[in-house]
Amino acid sequence: MKRVITYGTYDLLHHGHINLLRRAKELGDYLIVGVTSDSYDRERGKLNVRNNVLERVEAVKATGFADEVIIEDYIGQKIDDIQKYNIDIFAIGSDWEGKFDYLNEYCQVLYLPRTEGISSTQLRAESMSATTIGIIGCGRVTSRFPSEAAIVGEVTISGCFDINIDKALRFASDSGVKAFDNLESLIDSSDAIYIATPHLAHYPLIKQCVAARKHVLCETPMVLKKEQAEELFALAEENGVVLMEANKTAHCPAFNHLMVMIKSGMIGQVVDVEASLSKLWDDELGSYPLLPIVKLMGLRYENLNLYSRITNGVDMYTKGVFHYPYATCSFKVGLGVKTEGNLVISGTKGYAYVPAPWWKTDYFEFRYEDQNQNKKFFYKWDGSGLRYEIQEFVSCIINKRFATTRLSRRESIFMAEIMERFAERKNFITL
Repeated sequence: MKRVITYGTYDLLHHGHINLLRRAKELGDYLIVGVTSDSYDRERGKLNVRNNVLERVEAVKATGFADEVIIEDYIGQKIDDIQKYNIDIFAIGSDWEGKFDYLNEYCQVLYLPRTEGISSTQLRAESMSATTIGIIGCGRVTSRFPSEAAIVGEVTISGCFDINIDKALRFASDSGVKAFDNLESLIDSSDAIYIATPHLAHYPLIKQCVAARKHVLCETPMVLKKEQAEELFALAEENGVVLMEANKTAHCPAFNHLMVMIKSGMIGQVVDVEASLSKLWDDELGSYPLLPIVKLMGLRYENLNLYSRITNGVDMYTKGVFHYPYATCSFKVGLGVKTEGNLVISGTKGYAYVPAPWWKTDYFEFRYEDQNQNKKFFYKWDGSGLRYEIQEFVSCIINKRFATTRLSRRESIFMAEIMERFAERKNFITL
């Protein structure tokens, strides 16, 4: 039996892909098709993928040419796959001519003629114009947005607005975008809005933009009250637009892999989560330590106690302790009390350790009683991380997904509820 293998992203599957798969199938008796994973595409700088890996796998299967479909997840996997599946022929499109000659050591390499006049890039360009995003708030976080958005396909910046016009003009000059002196004009000129103002201004701005039927990506914490979060998500659904909280960690490749692996039982049943940040509670990072807790333990906690050291009206250190039915979880945030910014997740079989700064990690470990079983995992983290959440935001818009599993509506509402409890001093003990 002659075995053939080929690889591709197969985004927006078109007749060029189908022609190549048919030609590859004709080369042998058994065709294996490798579909690149979402994380691998991100590592290669491909942030314009419209279809996720499961959708792309199903599209390849539907052609009827693939006898087997596998996922390509890392650099060097082609050599491993060729040996693992006893491959005779590696086939790939002629646009890769010469790039895979090194595989001739393991099997025959053939470059197949591609179908002229068709590509996923061309289809994306023809099917929809770029999503225009307007920026509200021209502070420190926003300074990274234009360069990060430029990495993501199908995104353009319509302009910026700030209540301080001088700040908006400086930002516009530095970023090469238009400065608007009128908020309504910016909203009218945009398909979507990115909000990075002080968080107390988030609620009215989101409400105004969503009411104007604009998609909204808002920096975390989105709002500080449960009722406001519920209202805004309901309004977004009513108006058919995407509302998403911009939490970089929720879209971090390493963090997402960590959550999936723990949920699959890598350390057994989770009994404790400890998340620490040396930051002031009401800073933009205030909601970050809540993320691993809600992701792993869910929304139904039985009790929450808050302990805080306050100096001159400023929360210098706060610790929260959750009691879940089968676990305890804690988070620490502090400005005046220095603490190691680790994430430690303890389970019945072992524990996960993520060193500081865990909220933008590219590395984590699983540790066990038998140290020979310890495992280390490394993932790529590009830029400031904004590109990952921008990509998911635009993907939701294009694919008409009005929520993301990376940070669901219910999870955003949960975090707003916890911050509201802090503001109202519920179960609050002053140190």
